[in-house]
Amino acid sequence: MNTSDSKTYIIAGASSGIGLELARILVNNNIVYGISRTPGELQHHENYRHFPYDFLTGEKLPDIAANADGLIYCPGSITLKPLERLSVSDIENDFTINAKGAFTFIQQYKGNIKNSPNASILLFSSVAVQTGLPYHISIAMAKGAIEGLTRALAAELSPTVRVNAIAPSLTNTPLAGTLLNSEAKTEANKQRHPLKNIGSPQEIALFANHLLTQSTWITGQIFGINGGMGTIIK
Repeated sequence: MNTSDSKTYIIAGASSGIGLELARILVNNNIVYGISRTPGELQHHENYRHFPYDFLTGEKLPDIAANADGLIYCPGSITLKPLERLSVSDIENDFTINAKGAFTFIQQYKGNIKNSPNASILLFSSVAVQTGLPYHISIAMAKGAIEGLTRALAAELSPTVRVNAIAPSLTNTPLAGTLLNSEAKTEANKQRHPLKNIGSPQEIALFANHLLTQSTWITGQIFGINGGMGTIIK
């Protein structure tokens, strides 16, 4: 693709979940570089380039020479354990894949977006940061670092780069599979939300696309897409 209005995006975690849904939206009119452990369904699309990588390894990220307009970091984890069952390894793994991974990803590819007139970085937090939830200690700590990173980077990189984060509640993705693998579990989780439903990766991806491609005056924000959890009581 070489149209004058096409953009280029680098997505970590583009093979599954919200990252895949966002890549599906972007890839039809833009170039997408996907970084993930597996190639995923878009591997043969003419506008998609896959780079294999596992953020838990700590190895050097692949070099990408192309200019880009946006960096999106989607990898996450769901470790739900009470305090007495949490290990240091649990905490370290969650911090590595969520916070350290986001930091190294941005540090590696920030130079790729330096020439974009509407450069944007998008990260993903969790409803568990701003809402105290039992058994969410590890993920709340790791995603809390993401929210701090979002605001600090937004201050440091303005006015040339916008930095925002989306903080979903439970969303119907492979990552949440064990929480939604029966009708009873799914219904119970729906009832925990004021809107009585589970998050849709497609809806979150549409909002992410808006932040990346349409907005020009939004930065340093954490957007809760959470069915009302943590905001209203019903």
